[in-house]
Amino acid sequence: MIKINEKIREKLVLALDVEDINEAKKLVEDLSPYIGTFKVGLQLFCGYGLEIVNFIKEKNADFFLDVKLHDIPNTVEKASFNVIKNGANFFNVHATGGIEMMKAARKGAMEACVKYGKKEPIILAVTVLTSISDEVLKEELSNTKTSADFVVQLAKNAKTAGLTGVVASAKELPLIKKELGDDFIVLTPGIRPAWSATNDQKRIATPTSALNDGADYIVLGRAVTAAENRIEAIEKIYQEIEEGI
Repeated sequence: MIKINEKIREKLVLALDVEDINEAKKLVEDLSPYIGTFKVGLQLFCGYGLEIVNFIKEKNADFFLDVKLHDIPNTVEKASFNVIKNGANFFNVHATGGIEMMKAARKGAMEACVKYGKKEPIILAVTVLTSISDEVLKEELSNTKTSADFVVQLAKNAKTAGLTGVVASAKELPLIKKELGDDFIVLTPGIRPAWSATNDQKRIATPTSALNDGADYIVLGRAVTAAENRIEAIEKIYQEIEEGI
């Protein structure tokens, strides 16, 4: 096992996008020394709900509930309350739900923090999914802005609503940091080590380039979870980051 760089570890988020609860648990057990936060997305949460969440908490690991809340403000407020009640360190909502909805998410989360004595969570707004290209925005969603311009607009709305930051691709990182400041958190998905496949992501970056551009968190996925040797894969990523930043 390599020596763990804690500054790197705290920036790494691993997506538990697997079918089987036992496989997810094994990922948490095997990789918790290397990973700061485990991301529980729709695939796993819809299959196993709080079982995986409670397992992560039992391991004293942080988790990010990636369910991308997007509904009327009242529903999102109540859902956000329950997200924090159940122990998430951070979660996300869709920025396209609008400023009022994002404010409601923060309100519900903060009410749960007060009631249950929890620290203030990180609440992120999802801007434009990394699987969506400029062509999709224009041709399918009738949006005349480029993805970069649209992301920055949504990020500004998120900050107005009082959210902690956004989920955005590395392509938009410099723009967001320039427009909204270094203290506005950006979590960057679509991360692929130099040696891995791109899969279905359109706007991708290497771990090193994303961190050098100011990402506060980077999301690792199939490059690790689908690797024949997961420990070897994550250690290669550590080496790649340490050599590049």
